Amino acid sequence: MKWDFKLRLNGINPEKIYETQYYVDSEILKRSDPLVPFQTGMLKKSGILGTKKGSGTVKYIAPYAKKQYFSGKSSSQKGRLWVRRMWTSQGKDIVKNANKILNGR
Repeated sequence: MKWDFKLRLNGINPEKIYETQYYVDSEILKRSDPLVPFQTGMLKKSGILGTKKGSGTVKYIAPYAKKQYFSGKSSSQKGRLWVRRMWTSQGKDIVKNANKILNGR
């Protein structure tokens, strides 16, 4: 299961773009973590192993990740659509902080 969150900016220092992209990728993994279904911990770990922070792509590489994401069981906070649910509730905050990094604040 993979999501692209790539920053496309012109006229900005490439190092700042990488730093900001690294932040966005890290925050998506970190903030989605409490929502990822947990049985053995391999699904969560597959997000860490499958994502190269700074690339703009968050990827869960467990063979069952796609099935869990779209049709897995939900219990209280954990369950399917974890990245989408996190982004709906916390995406604006991530974007706000990413802008601060880009603008040097």
